Parts: sequence; structure tokens; C-alpha cells
Amino acid sequence: MKEPILPAPFKARYAEILGERNRDFLRMCAEPLKKTVRINTLKVENVLEYIEYLKKQGWKLEKIPWCDYAFNVEGVELGKTYEYFLGKIYVQEAASLIPALVLNPGESDFVFDMCAAPGSKTTHLAQIMENRGCIVANDVNYKRLKALGFNVELVGALNVVITESDAARLKIGERFDKILLDAPCSCDGTVRKDWKALSRWSPRACRFMAQRQKQLLKVAANALKSEGTIVYSTCTLAPEENEGVVDFALNRLGLETEPVTLKGLKTSECVTEWEGQKFDERVRDCARIWPQDNDTEGFFVAKLRKI
Repeated sequence: MKEPILPAPFKARYAEILGERNRDFLRMCAEPLKKTVRINTLKVENVLEYIEYLKKQGWKLEKIPWCDYAFNVEGVELGKTYEYFLGKIYVQEAASLIPALVLNPGESDFVFDMCAAPGSKTTHLAQIMENRGCIVANDVNYKRLKALGFNVELVGALNVVITESDAARLKIGERFDKILLDAPCSCDGTVRKDWKALSRWSPRACRFMAQRQKQLLKVAANALKSEGTIVYSTCTLAPEENEGVVDFALNRLGLETEPVTLKGLKTSECVTEWEGQKFDERVRDCARIWPQDNDTEGFFVAKLRKI
């Protein structure tokens, strides 16, 4: 596999952040992502028995360390399997499992998934909640909502209400116990999955996306009940869109961070200063995940509480 052509500003910024680790980062950017599936416990009662069944069918499975029902898979065209069409497995990148696990909604929670399509995290939330409580799954893009509706139906998620709106323009009172904001971003963490993710990448684009993310987070903070929890996540590595947005949440919205920890998940130090701006030290509670940390895409997760 030939190496992707990475924009010079992209390579320069992450060389500045990573230092000696940059070589590992560039090497990993050229490696294809492993295929990962989440076993859908809404339709599979016993995960261990189901794994043994899949192994007898010739599946090579490697458990994801931070999720008991997710596995890397080799040698299977997942989209052509009965398991996929029956909704017993959901194809989902390993790092994408983290936000729902960190939010960890309860069976009686009222949950808002602000930017939900195509539904990986929505259906994961429904699985964690065992089809109880309620999830409002929203997206602004009608075409993507079709995929969301299909996936919700496929996995048998019965506690999901789908809405179409621009979440950044919503005016909602304090209604939700927990909110997932998997924010639209510059997506430079997904280069292993799609090199074209960098075709429109630029530092200017990162700054533009950061402004929209702050507006979305402001809406989320207003819609959250006191003592409620927001999980903010992106698939970008840009400090402007990650630590910079969390700094805004801490100092402009009055939210507090909580440490992001999952057993088996390796994380790296967060960025506390970028382009002359010093971020609040509390951003260290967040999880910055480089591709080389866990052999995944690049990801960022923050857990925020409304005090």
C-alpha cells in the first residue's frame, strides 16, 4: 500500500505536537484500519456463545480491549453476511465505541444524540440502555437521516425518536439527563479509512469547525439538566477543535470536566497550549487518542458535567 500524500501544513502541525512520536504517527496514517464489529446484544443474548459460533464459521476475531462485545475481524466480507443483514452485528470503528461507553446512559435516562446520523453511536446507546429510557436522535441532513432510520430499525432499537433540525439553532430548556455531541469536524483523524478526508483540510477549516462546535456545545449546555453529563467527541486531532473547544466549555459555559478512563484504552497527553493560546489545565482530563495508541483512527473524547 502506497503512503498517502499528506498536506505539508498537516505534517508540520503534528510534528510540532508529537515530536519524536511523529514518525509512528505518519507510519500509522498509511496503514489501513482493521475491520471492527460490535455484537448487538439487543438481538444476541449470549455474546460468548455467539463468538464461538462465529469462530466455527471461520471468523478470525480479536477482542477490543475496552469493549466486551466488540471485535476486530479478518477474512470476512461483513456487508455480505447473514449476521449483518439480521442486525446481530454492527460494523463500527473501534475508537467510535468510546463516546457511548463514556456517556454510559442508564435505563431511565432521557438522552439527546445531537448529530446522530448514520447511527453508530445512537444504536450503541440503545444497546447500553437495553432499549429502555428514551433517545432523541437528531441530524440536520435528510439523506443521512435515511441511513440513521435504517440502522435503528436494523438493530432493533425501540427507544429512539428521530428528529431533523440544525442542532446549532435549537433553543431547548434543561430537559436531558445526558447528551452526546459527536461533533462535525475536520475529520483528519480518519485518514486511515479515507485519504480523501484531507482533500479539503486546512488550518482555516479547523478554525471554522471549532466555531460551529462551540455553538453546538452551547446549545447542549442549555439543554442539559443540572448535574447532567455531556460527552463531546470528534474524529479530528486538531487542538482548535478539541482542547480549544473544551477550554471554551469550561470558561464560558461553566461546565466541569471528568476524567475519561476506560479499562484497556491507551490515551496520550492532551495539548495545553497551541498557537499562543494556553488552555485550561482541566483539559488534561480528556482523552486524546492518536492512531498509534491503539491501532485505531484518531479520536478525542471529553466528559463534561453541568454543576
